Amino acid sequence: MTSGQGTETLTARMHKRLHRARIGVRKAGVDYFRGEGSDRFALAALLLAIPAIAAGTLWWSEWIAPTALVLPVIAGGLLLRPANLLILYGASATALVVESALFGPYDEGPERITPGTVLVVAAVGLFGLLIAQFRSRVGVPWRRGGTMLFDLRERIRVQSKLPQLPQGWHHEMALRPAGGQSFSGDFVVASRTHHGTILEVVLTDVSGKGMDAASRALLLSGAFGGLLGSLPPHGFLPAANGYLLRQDWDEGFATSIHLVLDLESGDYELFSAGHLPALQLSAGTGRWAEKSGDGPLLGVYDGAQFHPVKGTLRTGDVLMLFTDGLVEAADRDIAEGIDRLTGEADRYVTGGFAGAAWHLIEAVAKDVNDDRALLLICRDA
Repeated sequence: MTSGQGTETLTARMHKRLHRARIGVRKAGVDYFRGEGSDRFALAALLLAIPAIAAGTLWWSEWIAPTALVLPVIAGGLLLRPANLLILYGASATALVVESALFGPYDEGPERITPGTVLVVAAVGLFGLLIAQFRSRVGVPWRRGGTMLFDLRERIRVQSKLPQLPQGWHHEMALRPAGGQSFSGDFVVASRTHHGTILEVVLTDVSGKGMDAASRALLLSGAFGGLLGSLPPHGFLPAANGYLLRQDWDEGFATSIHLVLDLESGDYELFSAGHLPALQLSAGTGRWAEKSGDGPLLGVYDGAQFHPVKGTLRTGDVLMLFTDGLVEAADRDIAEGIDRLTGEADRYVTGGFAGAAWHLIEAVAKDVNDDRALLLICRDA
């Protein structure tokens, strides 16, 4: 029994050690790809790869060409810090010298180290060093940079998500960045206030498009999300205008439309800061009517005043908010674009607007090189 218990204890200790080792390796890998760990492991692996490639070139030159040394050089440019990258380059240069000495002069046969081989490896190394130095100045390793961009995209997506509406209401939203990118100059922030009876939605179009406007849109979406619900409705756009002016951006204006909707009565106020009018479908007449408040662009001058337009969403009515990328084009004016949008939207009147936002963008502005956003608020029959 004592021997059995000792064996079990030893086995348990080995399991614990293996478990700690796995956790350590996993943590090191996570820290490395988050940009918080050392790159010594990557350096060691690449330094071992260089003699392996050189040996393969010497023994199987028909399969492993001398220029194969660019592979660890490229990987080093992505994975290593500039100081360790120079060590890798020294090892690569040494491997080229050894290969050249063992192969003999390059003019004695095709399988030799030629000046062109040296130039290719050197050029790739130079580009890798420039990339590594740029990352070092920015302070974000490539492995962490991708994660940061993913986090930013997810934050924008979450901020643009509308809150769940009570029974009898339905919303649809679609946002399409310019050029098929993941970041947009259009964004939405929304909140339910007054114990959930009031829905406030702000649709904003930042000057510029795509990646050029994405950083400003991200900053503004966070600020606008903090202001929304913290101020009375009539104070939101003046506060947003003041915030934008304080940024002192060269291209710092934006258009915005702010909807304040009473989910019990259907009454709403619509504030506008230089934005395109909203469109309301009346279930009684089957016609679309423009609804627009009065106010200047955000970020143009201080002390701007914003006057709302009021309305009511009755059973079966639909309110549509959108940005100019959906209706504006070089070969037509905005009025024509709005007519085209409402004409396509009429197709959904009888069957309902479930899933309509995405299809409307596909129908009227599929190949437009501009950010496009569309929001539908429906009061169900």
